[in-house]
Amino acid sequence: MKSVRFFTLLTLFAFVGFAFTTTLNVAIDTAASQITWKGYKVTGEHAGTIAVKNGNFIYDGAALTGGSFEIDMATIACTDLQGEYAGKLVGHLKSDDFFGVATYPTAKFEITKVVSRGKPGDYKVTGNLTIKETTKEIRFNANVDNSTGVPVATAAITIDRSDFNVKYGSGSFFDNLGDKTIYDEFDLGLKLVGTK
Repeated sequence: MKSVRFFTLLTLFAFVGFAFTTTLNVAIDTAASQITWKGYKVTGEHAGTIAVKNGNFIYDGAALTGGSFEIDMATIACTDLQGEYAGKLVGHLKSDDFFGVATYPTAKFEITKVVSRGKPGDYKVTGNLTIKETTKEIRFNANVDNSTGVPVATAAITIDRSDFNVKYGSGSFFDNLGDKTIYDEFDLGLKLVGTK
C-alpha cells in the first residue's frame, strides 16, 4: 500500500513539473528582421545592412534559453555610398579578400548560454559565431521585448574579423599599411523579430 502511494506521489510531482515547464520554439520572421553593420578604417567608415536567412528563439516559460540564426552573406548592402561606389565596396566585401561569399554563403550564430541581467527581457548571451567555417565564442548583452505579443530581440555586437581569417587591410596580419589600414573590429546591430 505504501509503495502504491509513493508511486502515485512521484507521478503527481512529475506531472506538475511538466505542466509548469513549457518549452517554446518561435521562428524568426526574416522579412521583419534585419542586421546592420559598420566597419572602420583610418580614413573613415562604411555602413550597411544584411539579411537574416532563418532562425529561432527558444523559451522555457517566459525566459529566453536558446536559439540561433543564419545570415545570408549574399545580401550584404552598403547604405552610406551610392551607385558605382556602393557596388565596388559590396563586391569587395563579397570577394575572397573579405567574406568569400561564393564559398561561404552563410554565417551562423548559435546560443549556448543565456543569463538574466535582472530586468525582465535583459540577458547576457553567450554563443558560437561561425564565419568562413571558423567558429568562435562571443558574448553580448541583448534585450527581448515581448510587449506586442511577438518577441523582438535587439543587440549591439562588436566582432573582431581577424578571429575569422578575414585579413584584408588588417594591421594584425600586414605591416606598414599606413592610412590604408582597415580596423579589425566591426559592429553589428541585431533586430530579430519572432513570428506569432
